[in-house]
Amino acid sequence: MQSLVAQQNESTNAPKYSNEFLQIGVGARALGLGNALVAGVDDVTAGYWNPAGLTHVTNNLEFALMHSEYFAGIAKYDYIGIAHSIDDESAIGFTALRFGVDDIPNTTQLINNEGNIDYDRITLFTAADYAFLLSYARKVRNIEGMSYGGSFKVVHRRAGDFARAWGFGIDVGMQYQPKSGWEFGAIVRDATSTFNAWIFNLDAQMQEVFIDTGNEIPENGLEITMPRVILAARKKIDIGQKGIFIAPEINSAVTTDGRRNTLVQSNIFSMDPVMGVEVGYQDLVRLRGGVSNFQYLKNFDATQYLTFQPNIGVGVTLKGVTLDYAFTNIGNQEESLFSHVISLKFGFREPFKRVGE
Repeated sequence: MQSLVAQQNESTNAPKYSNEFLQIGVGARALGLGNALVAGVDDVTAGYWNPAGLTHVTNNLEFALMHSEYFAGIAKYDYIGIAHSIDDESAIGFTALRFGVDDIPNTTQLINNEGNIDYDRITLFTAADYAFLLSYARKVRNIEGMSYGGSFKVVHRRAGDFARAWGFGIDVGMQYQPKSGWEFGAIVRDATSTFNAWIFNLDAQMQEVFIDTGNEIPENGLEITMPRVILAARKKIDIGQKGIFIAPEINSAVTTDGRRNTLVQSNIFSMDPVMGVEVGYQDLVRLRGGVSNFQYLKNFDATQYLTFQPNIGVGVTLKGVTLDYAFTNIGNQEESLFSHVISLKFGFREPFKRVGE
């Protein structure tokens, strides 16, 4: 969970890493690819990765589910996606996300008025972040292989009864997939910036606890999520005549909220590349691998070294049901955490009437 008071960016006075839970990713397919899926996404998860990709959904209705746990099960991350193909040129989608920590002990009232510890005064609360995205995509009639889309998102963040925030933003994306086998994609997340309005509800006793413990009493305010641009390219290469293919993809995320610990960094923007490759046999079996999360770490002698996070995965499709698995968060540090992620996707192929029929 990100803290309620985000780190301030000195150059813009906007909080850095705001709404960062929205950058985790959805679907074990993408996580196995190191989150390199902006150009090649073609299913219900496009509502999150690139809404323009919803135009490739052929099912009348398509659903996706994912559950994963972080930090030894302390934090839980859930996703559900729905997509509907309106006709052969347009589609809509809905995405819901939750990243939360449940049953957190509230010890602010542990000491009673007489100065004694009373464990019966401990209560539990939940800190959770929610996001809801409503997406629409449409093909460009005059340019074959090109589509565009957008998502309107609502963000709700809550820390028990102490604090809550509501935010609103817009994502816009495009895809271009000519017959050459190359696929290109781009998405601007938080294109208009996303504004989170925080409201804190601290009674007098809790405010006294903040003062006694040397903490600053939070005030109601506005948190701004700056735009993030992701550029992507993918190449699908058919091997032989037996339906075997290999499809590498590279994405580069450009952030505008100041210097980050990424492969390319500056005070104005930072670039974070990710790369993935998918090897498949028709639409039945796919093996995946990817690298992401490039960071510079320091040794004791102040020298730096570059680390990255490898990811692997596999997907199996049978009778319209796809089961994807990813083994991710397996960085090369000795104390790194890792996660087994499983997602399920299925659709209803009820035929729809095409334009002109």
